Amino acid sequence: MTRRVALVVAYDGAAFHGFQFQDGDIATVQRDLERAIARVADHDISLTCAGRTDTGVHATHQVIHFDTEVSRPAEAWLRGTNRYLPETVSVHWAGEVPGDFDARFSATARRYVYLIDNAPVRSALMTGSITWQPRKLDARLMHAGAQYLLGEHDFSSFRAASCQSRSPVRDMQRIDVSRRGELVVVDLTASAFLHHMVRNIVGTLYETGLGRHSPEWIGEVLAARDRTRAGTTARPDGLYLVDVQYPDAFGVPRGPDLPHLYSYISS
Repeated sequence: MTRRVALVVAYDGAAFHGFQFQDGDIATVQRDLERAIARVADHDISLTCAGRTDTGVHATHQVIHFDTEVSRPAEAWLRGTNRYLPETVSVHWAGEVPGDFDARFSATARRYVYLIDNAPVRSALMTGSITWQPRKLDARLMHAGAQYLLGEHDFSSFRAASCQSRSPVRDMQRIDVSRRGELVVVDLTASAFLHHMVRNIVGTLYETGLGRHSPEWIGEVLAARDRTRAGTTARPDGLYLVDVQYPDAFGVPRGPDLPHLYSYISS
């Protein structure tokens, strides 16, 4: 009998060349997860994830699934897999799910958070976990500009040239920019994201936050459907996948809220 198992996974993206498996035994999250799960299952594993994060991008709530012929309690999948993983990856939840569940295609929304250290001096402790921007950002202007991205749009202006998605249309359900002391937080939820879409949005919001363009300019960039009109691609180290949403019937838990992320990066 084939069983489908889902895992919720967190990882430090600075330790890997992205999530997706690559030839040549390159360190990727998928490689280490498949090896660890295979030792628990006692057979080779091929997994599917909710979103393939790039080199340097982190996750506190990535979701994967795999099929297996063996029966294991959820606790065995969780603790057994963690036993064989490096310290930079951990499984936080495991459970058997219906056979029609798909970590990628069953998802109704993904949530990313981008963290910017807006202090005048870089942190000695947060390298690789947060992006440093020493020039003062106006988070209120960034938030005002970000609201032009709400709704279903063609996001070609924020799409990487290497993006393989068939369509540039995405539904931006929420995008907020806020300041917490010297920390600026960009919080985005969409049906799905294009390659480099979040980082390109953040790089464009920088232009408004630094006073180079008005908030209305963000709407003009979106309408142009031209990547050359947008800002530079922001660094990957401030980007976190923090939640993937599914219909309740699948029983996959939601990601914890932002305070959990702050404790995660400071631990």
